[in-house]
Amino acid sequence: MLNQQTLEKLHALRLHGMAQAFRDQAEQVGITDLSFEGRFALLVMSSGMERQNRALDRRLAKGKWRHRVSVEDIDFRSPRGLDRALVRSLSQDSAWVREHQNLFLIGPTGIGKSFLACALAEKACRDGFTAFYSRTAQLFRDLALARADGSLRTLLARLARLDVLVVDDWAMAPLADAERRDFLEICEDRYQMRSMILTSQLPVAKWHEQIGDPTLADSILDRLVHNAHRLEMRGESMRKKRGGKEQ
Repeated sequence: MLNQQTLEKLHALRLHGMAQAFRDQAEQVGITDLSFEGRFALLVMSSGMERQNRALDRRLAKGKWRHRVSVEDIDFRSPRGLDRALVRSLSQDSAWVREHQNLFLIGPTGIGKSFLACALAEKACRDGFTAFYSRTAQLFRDLALARADGSLRTLLARLARLDVLVVDDWAMAPLADAERRDFLEICEDRYQMRSMILTSQLPVAKWHEQIGDPTLADSILDRLVHNAHRLEMRGESMRKKRGGKEQ
């Protein structure tokens, strides 16, 4: 009876992990050999892990990933010029996010840029950071809709709070005036404060032309390129090799 009351109180306090650990302890042989302090420490540890796991699940759910993958899924065997040492360094503890650096993933279609971007962003989530994925065209559509309904400030503020913003298929088409001005504001909000991952089929040298306005292009690239790692890939499409799946 006392145990049931304790469980109900733990759930009422939202200590669900501790409640589950309390149930588990009741079924463990030899648990009574531990001291009160030892058993209580296990309960606290279980509660902390359960909260961390729930927080991670929320971060991953909010990411809106194109690919739900992890860095352990990256294929280094295919010859596509993927710098294994750099990828491992970036994924080790996501220090690049902590240091507010950007990543550029450059290469032809199907080479695995989006896959790699999602894997590195997912690792950042596992390391405690927030991340969000969007294709460039969708991002600009969302910005245009927000401007139309008066919520642009709110959307820009939400994007600014993200630790990692993944922008897929960047610079595929010339930017309209509103698009480059909005993107400059995004870059300004994140400069030396947050990180971005940009994937593109075009080399960085071509981005200035795609942005269009020379003054705004200089401002955008100055904020993007200043503190960025580049992963340039080449070779045949991974989709063709793997029947539609890139890695």
